[in-house]
Amino acid sequence: MKLYDLAGPPSPRRVRIFLAEKGVDIETVTVNIREGEHHKDEFTAINNRRTIPALELDSGVVLTEGDAIMRYIEERYPEPPLFGRDIEERAVVNNWLRIIENDGFMAVAEAIRNSIPYFENRAITGSRDVEQIPALSERGMKRIDFFFEDLDAQLEGKKYVTGDNFTVADINAMVVVDFAGMVKKEVPETCKNLLRWHAEVSERPSAKA
Repeated sequence: MKLYDLAGPPSPRRVRIFLAEKGVDIETVTVNIREGEHHKDEFTAINNRRTIPALELDSGVVLTEGDAIMRYIEERYPEPPLFGRDIEERAVVNNWLRIIENDGFMAVAEAIRNSIPYFENRAITGSRDVEQIPALSERGMKRIDFFFEDLDAQLEGKKYVTGDNFTVADINAMVVVDFAGMVKKEVPETCKNLLRWHAEVSERPSAKA
């Protein structure tokens, strides 16, 4: 297998943390998206979506979405289980993965990609040029606040996002909270559950992956 990666952006970071929690090492190829390497023919021949992370399997199949990459790794290396230990926990984890992606990650992406000059005409990831809409950036900033409030409520009385076990939901949520820092959004002092949880998960060795 071969992982196309870059330190810094949130999407590949989620996969690196997941791999670190699993204790799995994969050959890594750096694709410097800051210098436009994802638009070069060498990479688009591998992933025509021009996104990272991307995982090239031994069969030649290329997975271009972080969720699919992590689920593949979970199937191949089932211990420790990070998508849930039984049918109910797996359902709860998947439920929260959708919430974190839609209400958290996409809110931050909306705020960033519709406001930063670097993303002019690149407001949506992928191979197509899409113009920025400033009003979406404003909406994204509000949605981040809502996400913090909702995640804080979910963490009431829980050690981790879905209960007593650390899962991929914690990985994705931690990355979203850190990602929000790019638009200078920090967890408010009123979200004490979220602050406690974020401090704890950030101390895990995998968080530095």
